[in-house]
Amino acid sequence: MPTPAPPPAINGADTAWMMAACALVLLMTPALGFFYAGLVRSKNALNTMMMSFAALGAVGLAWAVAGYSLAFGEGGPLLGGAGHLFLRGVGLEAHGTIPHLLFMAYQGTFAVITAALISGAVVERMRFGPYLAFITAWSLAVYAPICHWVWGGGWLGSLGAIDFAGGTVVHVNAGAAALVAAAVLGPRRDYGRQALLPHNVPFVLLGAALLWFGWFGFNAGSALAANATAALAFTNTLLAPVATLAVWMALDRLRTRKTTAVGAATGIVVGLVAVTPAAGFVGPMSAIVLGAVAAFPSYYAILYRSRTRLDDSLDVTAAHGVGGLVGALLTGVLASAVWGGKDGLLAGDPAQLGRQAAAVLATCLYSGAASFALLKLIGALAPLRAERRHEGLGLDVPQHGEEAYTSGEGAILVLPEAATAGALPALAGTAGAGAGAAAGAGPLPAGAAAGSGA
Repeated sequence: MPTPAPPPAINGADTAWMMAACALVLLMTPALGFFYAGLVRSKNALNTMMMSFAALGAVGLAWAVAGYSLAFGEGGPLLGGAGHLFLRGVGLEAHGTIPHLLFMAYQGTFAVITAALISGAVVERMRFGPYLAFITAWSLAVYAPICHWVWGGGWLGSLGAIDFAGGTVVHVNAGAAALVAAAVLGPRRDYGRQALLPHNVPFVLLGAALLWFGWFGFNAGSALAANATAALAFTNTLLAPVATLAVWMALDRLRTRKTTAVGAATGIVVGLVAVTPAAGFVGPMSAIVLGAVAAFPSYYAILYRSRTRLDDSLDVTAAHGVGGLVGALLTGVLASAVWGGKDGLLAGDPAQLGRQAAAVLATCLYSGAASFALLKLIGALAPLRAERRHEGLGLDVPQHGEEAYTSGEGAILVLPEAATAGALPALAGTAGAGAGAAAGAGPLPAGAAAGSGA
């Protein structure tokens, strides 16, 4: 009679690495706040940063209460069950080689940053309360089901689609939602009339650097162990953005004869996005090829979007949606069983590309339709957009009672709502400083176009 397999045991090295990876991914959400805040006008910098920081509370709580159960609880092909609501049954028992509670926490950091990514499409015009309501509901109604489809035993995983760390679950998902949110809210009041320039490019570079740092936990941590697959994902997370950055700078140089810092930061993020689904499935040279190829679609998507009336303020769709789509499809081309994944097109299985395309299409359709429904529902209960005069003033003071930057010896006087109208000229002169360049500014490099970024 065969000896039964021993129960899974917790490994100390794996646990230590996953705690570090969890902290790295958590850092990515504040990093995103700096990245996004640098790209907007100074009068909206605090509001933009708060959209990322507040996601830690709203989405993090929703994940613990219900999101984890809906994503990873035992259920059907479309949705997890209710077995882990309020973290019931989630304790210190082994989940693979790490504590179950740590696995839940690590996955929760993914849910938070995915929802926060959407904010880049609606900054400078969406009211803070409806935004929080939307990303909280979205994390439960959209993120959790798609996470279950791919990673929780759902139908896309059963179909054979592969996604190492979130090309479809995170980036295509957020990109589709961002596209819909930008269309539902409509353009900013100054869109197309002013060059809506980044107010603090060093913030953008700082945010990109911290995102890259945190992304090592995002990708290498998705191995869920301190093993060779984690080392592969770690290395690919270094190499793919290097290639994207080099190609992006070359494209900027060829098009404008200048190499912009915002463009370089955007290129880094696009490379990180693109390699995410492939990080543990492709070799290092394939990661370089993937990163280099991924630069082209996102670069030209940013240029195209800036010529339309779609005000995806910080180009979430072009950077995350298009970057994630390209990365997911190229995973189906470049993946190899030699490196621990399934064989893709170049390794002899062209059907894998079809499975990847099916996952991308299903994610886009569901995320787009469900995001539209949630926005319309919330919009029926409360206005989504800030008042026109608040949008002109900037959302820092009207939404938060604070401002990112003081003037002179102190901050502006924050007055009650009834008195605000009479104080608008003074407020606008302080909180709205640096609101943007004249509309007659010349053509800008990709990544530095009006409101563009990752």
